[in-house]
Amino acid sequence: MHRRTVRKARFLAGFAALALALAPALAEARPGGGFSSGSRGSRSFNAPPATRTAPGGGTNTFDRSDMSRGGVNQATPARPPSYTPAPAGSRFGGGFMGGMMGGLFGAGLLGMLFGFGFGGISGFAGVIGLLLQIALVVGGIMLLMRFLRRRQTGMAQGGTPRGGMAMAGNAPGYARETQDPMGNRPGPLGGAMRGAASGRPVAPASAAVQVGQADFAAFERNLQAVNAAWSRGDAEALARLSTPEMLRYFTNDLQDLKARGWRNETRDVRLESGDLAEAWGENGQEFATVAMRFSLIDVTRDSSGAVVEGDPQARQTVTEIWTFTRQPGQDWLLSAIQQAA
Repeated sequence: MHRRTVRKARFLAGFAALALALAPALAEARPGGGFSSGSRGSRSFNAPPATRTAPGGGTNTFDRSDMSRGGVNQATPARPPSYTPAPAGSRFGGGFMGGMMGGLFGAGLLGMLFGFGFGGISGFAGVIGLLLQIALVVGGIMLLMRFLRRRQTGMAQGGTPRGGMAMAGNAPGYARETQDPMGNRPGPLGGAMRGAASGRPVAPASAAVQVGQADFAAFERNLQAVNAAWSRGDAEALARLSTPEMLRYFTNDLQDLKARGWRNETRDVRLESGDLAEAWGENGQEFATVAMRFSLIDVTRDSSGAVVEGDPQARQTVTEIWTFTRQPGQDWLLSAIQQAA
């Protein structure tokens, strides 16, 4: 009887530990995976200015980027997606967190299940002790990563806000229709996006770029089209909507989901509000960075169709900063997704 109780306790503890290990991988499976990914030309490591939609601006670091700190693009030549394993920055189990958890659970979880590791399990008290150890380790690592990221962002920003927010009166959702110092005139995006602040120039070679209503409409269409293509797992459509760098991140993340037997669906994407943060040109390319708050249905299912994350009946609201690029006269392509600071 005692042996059966211990065996059951080991199984329950192992299941709980495994669920805890997989928990970070279940979060934010939408396009971009909750990362700051891509590049913004010479402004890749300058935080986007604050706007009404994203009052804190954006982060000045990228979790995944082909652009080095020195401003040199490290991108490899464009090629069709190869569905290779995700890089170290992958949301689904890669990077520091994945390596750390892999080592811990490789040595500890399997050992626990076979009666050794972490000092073994001896009755119910041993199970509780093991779970507490696991929770403390995971919690400590997550707090450390959050502290380091905030410290990195704070040091780079120096506590000085860039740009300003253009707001008019107390009417929500409206901004003052004025020309900014760089010549960017704000405009609505599908009735939701209105003009916002533009920061002072940071790149000597940059030039003013005019952004009009047709551009704002294109940004909104891209937001919806990227999410639709992501939900279908359509790499060809994503290639038409994004730069080769962003396409690589999308296909790697889709492959990570596929390897787990999961599929993420983002549907009914609705832009709630948006602001132009800045627009500029450099080296024959035009860039526009916009803050967007949008709502959507975000659900991840396993191969049987069961929901593993999200609620198919409840909308989620997300605020992100998207940067688009194009050659003059061409279509806008998504070149970066940044998380709001």
